[in-house]
Amino acid sequence: MKKIQILGTGCPKCKKLTENAREAASALGIDCEIEKVTSISDIMKFGVMMTPALAVDGKVKVSGKVPSVDELKTLLS
Repeated sequence: MKKIQILGTGCPKCKKLTENAREAASALGIDCEIEKVTSISDIMKFGVMMTPALAVDGKVKVSGKVPSVDELKTLLS
């Protein structure tokens, strides 16, 4: 099972990234757990300076933007 982490404080962009990630994983039939990381200190541990960011299995894949569902499908597959 993949672990998808949404790094952000809960802004509208973070919520959109969560929706897009869930939709992309569902479209690909990926079994995943989506976790929201909202603590600034936890986000800093990933080395992320701009949110929202997306990490898959602990590795940051995107930072500072909200990728489309299609872009996320590529990142997740």
